Amino acid sequence: MSPDKVLPTSAGKRGRRIARSVLAGVWLLAAGTLAQADPQVTLSPARTAAEADLVDIRTLVPDIAEDIRYAGSDNFVGAPVDGYLAPKCLLKRPVAQALARVEHELRAQHRRLKLWDCYRPARAVANFVRWGHDLSDQRTKAAHYPNLDKRVLLGDYIAPVSGHSRGGTADLTMEQCDTRGTHCKELDMGTPFDFFDVRAHTDSPDVTPAQHANRLALRAAMDREGFKNYTLEWWHYTWAKEPTPNTIYDVPVK
Repeated sequence: MSPDKVLPTSAGKRGRRIARSVLAGVWLLAAGTLAQADPQVTLSPARTAAEADLVDIRTLVPDIAEDIRYAGSDNFVGAPVDGYLAPKCLLKRPVAQALARVEHELRAQHRRLKLWDCYRPARAVANFVRWGHDLSDQRTKAAHYPNLDKRVLLGDYIAPVSGHSRGGTADLTMEQCDTRGTHCKELDMGTPFDFFDVRAHTDSPDVTPAQHANRLALRAAMDREGFKNYTLEWWHYTWAKEPTPNTIYDVPVK
């Protein structure tokens, strides 16, 4: 999940209408954080990926490994998430190009990336917040937050606005492949994706040396192309040169 907690303001009447209609739940649920809102953050009026300059990573790397979790039910919500109409990784164009460079560099080492999430529509984040407030839904506790009370997830783990919605962030892992690159297996990183626990911190002392080394190898590969890790989640990377760092989008993934 994104560490960002700022709330979007509008760049115009059309943006305000979209914000009210799509993110009404977010405004209500996150009212307590309004005082911390950044007035520079806006919700784009873009309605299509093309208008938002979001591109499918597979237009650059057709066979990149993907398991887009929020398009299905294998995720912490336990159901397909609002806004994910297809299992695709969309990113702002220069971010996708940088991620493609990471992939091509890794292939020389018989390694590859595997993508779990990329651009995330604002309506998906609103879906997460609604789920966080539904304390009766504990279906995914054992797999995703076994050591935490669900009440504490809203905040550091589930924010009312996500950096993913800017199109500059990806959640991913790394695979080791055979010499022909035909058989690949995820490296052991010590926790699954979206595991809400201190063990998921990139430099957690509670994982084995081998697992920590795998995390560092992923971080080094991403850092070479300008991606910075969110230290509380070993899988979360944001491109440092985001093209629209103050704009979030609500274009559906399709």
